[in-house]
Amino acid sequence: MKNQELANVLYEIADFLEMEGITFKPYAYQKAAITLESLEEDVEEIYKQGGIKALEKIPGVGKSIAGKIEEYLKTGKVKYYQDLRKKTPVQVEELTAVEGLGPKRVKVLHQKLGIRSLKDLEKAAKTHQVAHLFGFDEKTEKNILEGIAFLKRDKGRFLLGEILPRVRMIYSKLQALKEVERVDYAGSVRRMKETIGDADFLVISRKPQKVMDFIVSQPEVIKVWGKGSTKCSVRVEEGFDIDVRVLPKKSYGSALQYFTGSKEHNIATRRIAINKGLKLSEYGLFKSKKIIAGKTEGEVYKKLGMEWMEPELREDQGEVEASLERKLPRVIGYQDIKGDLHCHSSWDGGVNSIQELVKAAQKLGYEYLGISDHTKFLRIEHGLDEKKLARQRKEINKVNSKLKNFKILQGAETNILNNGTIDIKDEALKELDYAIAGIHSSFKIEKERMTERIIRAMKNPYINIISHPTGRILKKRDEFQCDFDKILRAAKEYRVILEINSCPERLDLNDQNIRRAKEAGVKMVINTDAHHKDQLRYIELGIAQARRGWAEKANIINAHPLVKLLKFFRQ
Repeated sequence: MKNQELANVLYEIADFLEMEGITFKPYAYQKAAITLESLEEDVEEIYKQGGIKALEKIPGVGKSIAGKIEEYLKTGKVKYYQDLRKKTPVQVEELTAVEGLGPKRVKVLHQKLGIRSLKDLEKAAKTHQVAHLFGFDEKTEKNILEGIAFLKRDKGRFLLGEILPRVRMIYSKLQALKEVERVDYAGSVRRMKETIGDADFLVISRKPQKVMDFIVSQPEVIKVWGKGSTKCSVRVEEGFDIDVRVLPKKSYGSALQYFTGSKEHNIATRRIAINKGLKLSEYGLFKSKKIIAGKTEGEVYKKLGMEWMEPELREDQGEVEASLERKLPRVIGYQDIKGDLHCHSSWDGGVNSIQELVKAAQKLGYEYLGISDHTKFLRIEHGLDEKKLARQRKEINKVNSKLKNFKILQGAETNILNNGTIDIKDEALKELDYAIAGIHSSFKIEKERMTERIIRAMKNPYINIISHPTGRILKKRDEFQCDFDKILRAAKEYRVILEINSCPERLDLNDQNIRRAKEAGVKMVINTDAHHKDQLRYIELGIAQARRGWAEKANIINAHPLVKLLKFFRQ
């Protein structure tokens, strides 16, 4: 799929245009990029079926952008994009990945210091050339160096949401191969970790060479690192590596357990085996030289005196002990969510209308959908003021009057200002079905002030949910500093719900904080923060995060039907 490649090109065009001070056009390219990276369909297939006219029908893609997509699909290049890069020869994607650096600041750095790359930027910041520029200071310079260090730390990792579609595509291809009896993906993908280094596939086949030949011949493979009779290692066009192993049936289960990991979990299970006078490896569970289990994961765990456990739990965070004591949690299932309460419509600059979002939600089998557009502080997101919220409510009521067995709820994603107040009047908030509050600015406030800022927002009687509660952006920004234990106590006291944000770049709360919230008796909600109807499918990532944090159905408010949900909000 070329979707993400094209989205990246469009995002960069938007950045270059913003650097030039051009208005409106950057937003059009950003909107089209969001659509492309969110599409479930392959844009190349859309073009093959219907040509440029079909491209123009994609939401957010007009005639001009459709022409550029066609050019890329035909030639692998976009002349307009190349011309922009020649005009301002900077690695804009690399530089804007640094927290706090937008296109306009990148332009200043290029014009004043000749900075083109991350390497140039790091050198300039270390030699204190940045702090003296207009619009910059010593704090900015320090933040830049911290941001670069953060990027280096996460180098070589890929977001789960980015690579999962490719992993599943390869899985489907292998599953359809007549020579394959069974296939599973293992490793951190099976454990649904937030970021992934590479992907492992395990296969049962009587003709392993056919499987090896098939893998290395796939069009998405750009490099073959090695190919043997039962194992091959390749790199795919997204830039990550894939290992495929063909295994005998007798040891498939133990291999699946071993290659799923985590390393720490495997060390703990091997220790149990040793204490029982056994030996556990990827080849099976042995007593002396005799294999006593190995065909399935279930029998391996059973022989160790353990319950089988969901892969998401296998991090040596107490699951081994809980398994031995038959006290594993009944984690929330992937089909348990009844509705999404954090979706952005075209009212605040999202791609889709309320009606389009409703149709997408109904296809997922939801009972309800919450429209939670940004409020007025976020002008860049076309935030809604009190009057626009009232007008939106009229539209929602009109659409609701035509729906059966489905309900649209009106929420809003309000902004927590620096002093902890909300950017919308209480008179408007109380008219909503629920209100979300989130931090979207001033992330580097000191710990005590940030904690009090959030708690003051929680004290507002009309705030029900805190969105993306720790503010992190994976591979870009760490959590902001706050006293999370105090946050949990306040959430419990004021009956405020903490969000598990399913956006692939956020996945906030993280698994550890989810577990802490559960133990503190704080309710949570799994939302997508969707800005496009196809992003509603990201709910799976949030559910996986909840499972990794041991959350059960009772801990998640939108795992409940509408009547119970509304009752919770009104208490």
